[in-house]
Amino acid sequence: MKYSWQVKEWPDFTYNLVEVEEELYQFSEKTGLVSGILKALPTDTQMEAIINVMVAEAIKTSEIEGEYFSRKDVMSSIKNGLGLVVEHQFLDMKAKGIGDLLIDLRNTYKQQLTDEQLFSWHRMLLGTEIKVRVGVWRDHPEPMQVVSGALGKEKVHYEAPPSERVPGEMERFINWFNESGPGGKYEIKKAPIRSAIAHLYFESIHPFEDGNGRIGRAIAEKALSQGIGRPVLLSLSKTIESKKSKYYAALEVAQRSIEITPWINYFVDVILNAQQDTEDQIDFVLRKTIFFDRFKDKLSERQLKVVKRMLEEGPAGFVGGINASKYGTLTKVSKATATRDLQNLLSLDALIPLSEAGGRSTRYQLNLVQPF
Repeated sequence: MKYSWQVKEWPDFTYNLVEVEEELYQFSEKTGLVSGILKALPTDTQMEAIINVMVAEAIKTSEIEGEYFSRKDVMSSIKNGLGLVVEHQFLDMKAKGIGDLLIDLRNTYKQQLTDEQLFSWHRMLLGTEIKVRVGVWRDHPEPMQVVSGALGKEKVHYEAPPSERVPGEMERFINWFNESGPGGKYEIKKAPIRSAIAHLYFESIHPFEDGNGRIGRAIAEKALSQGIGRPVLLSLSKTIESKKSKYYAALEVAQRSIEITPWINYFVDVILNAQQDTEDQIDFVLRKTIFFDRFKDKLSERQLKVVKRMLEEGPAGFVGGINASKYGTLTKVSKATATRDLQNLLSLDALIPLSEAGGRSTRYQLNLVQPF
């Protein structure tokens, strides 16, 4: 079976937007809503929401590729890039690299895409690698294949254009990206559609030896940012990573045809889910702010430590809630002391029970009230 780049129509993708018309309307509506809510927040709260979404994107775009970074390292990189002073010293230069890429993406979203920007992103991601040629297009004679399965039983999911074609293909891709942007000769006015095509088009060329997925997702977010006229606040990678197999299946099908309506439908849905997650993140930040305003002068150092640890888990909350055993482990105190601290938090209305049963089975969650 041929791949899309092997047919004479390449790269003139065709698609139908009938099934996503409502979703495109929702995208515009939700984008305006998130922007309005964000602008109304106090500066510190606004910055916390932005950082949380960027950290999620950095961590999840790496996890999709099987790399797992310290949240603290990633957050330090992003805070530094935003001009905030942090005391944490980097332990992992790769974590710093993905943070640097996202900051550059945010700062340069208006600029046209260039091969030098892509090379720069590649160096940020893989500058510490010694087995990968960094900051250049791939040029090895072997086929660039996406493969799964054990040795001897490999399954080839996709084979990209040969290396000799990459410079020409990337020149054409970069021209298409810039000409399809706002005010371009072939402008695609609906940002999610351009984002979906850009990601698929780039991944189909697979121009680098490694790092194509992470850079391809950055390109998708650049397209969204240009389309809405400001840095987009969402994490495509967090949404993709939650159903990673669906992403790879959709990509595999799309790379075998110029008609990409199913891919468009899939990717627009990813964007909408990512938008909803951003709304949840902003709501969570507001709840946290209200919580600390209510209890900041009423919590002991131990209690504050546990509360902050629970809040690190984000909107999904602390898995299974907190009980005396977990509290004791986090604070290094006896079960009796842990129980007293928890009862005090309960009496303050800072905690609410997760279960009605008493004794060892009693677990609690933070009482994060609705912001509106």
